[in-house]
Amino acid sequence: MSDTPDIPITADRPDSAFHLSGTDHITLIGSNEADTVAFYRDILGMPLILRQPNLDAPNVTHLFFDTGDGRVITFFVEEGRQSNPAPQRTGIGAVHHLAFRFEPERLEEIKEGLEANGHRYNVFDRSIFYSLYTSDHNGLTIELTTDKFDIPDDRRAEVLATAQRLREEDGSDYAKAEHLEAALEELGIPVDPVELPDAPTGAGV
Repeated sequence: MSDTPDIPITADRPDSAFHLSGTDHITLIGSNEADTVAFYRDILGMPLILRQPNLDAPNVTHLFFDTGDGRVITFFVEEGRQSNPAPQRTGIGAVHHLAFRFEPERLEEIKEGLEANGHRYNVFDRSIFYSLYTSDHNGLTIELTTDKFDIPDDRRAEVLATAQRLREEDGSDYAKAEHLEAALEELGIPVDPVELPDAPTGAGV
């Protein structure tokens, strides 16, 4: 284990370019839906709260699981992919990207902080949320994301599951901002939309 005494170990927030507010979700490349649900829902007890096509590859299914505290882990799966339990491999089971949440009022601060530190980024409107995409020093894609509405952490799974049902009822391919708004209203949660600048809906970095 390396020992670097000149780097302090502290829970205090550092004097950094900007501060994030927590983890939003982690997305992994999975195998098939049946095996993924069998492990994460049926063994680990994570409810499957949303299922829809991958925004960037509609032939791939995107599964969302509630990890237990309102934070979410998601998987890109596709029928025909075989599960492989062997350790230390690339492809199935590898990390697709890491996502971290930020407060919407810090959007410009985050852009400025990334630019000042030499990190390029793309901004996308993902319909039910809004994201910046950049990459770390190893090329791992990092997503910085914020909701379009104020959703209580302890009711996030409930809101997304309701939005999923509303999406299915009207036959939409993807969950949209109007599904999220309707879900909040149905559940008696105040609808508090966040003002964000327009952004394209294309693929990330």
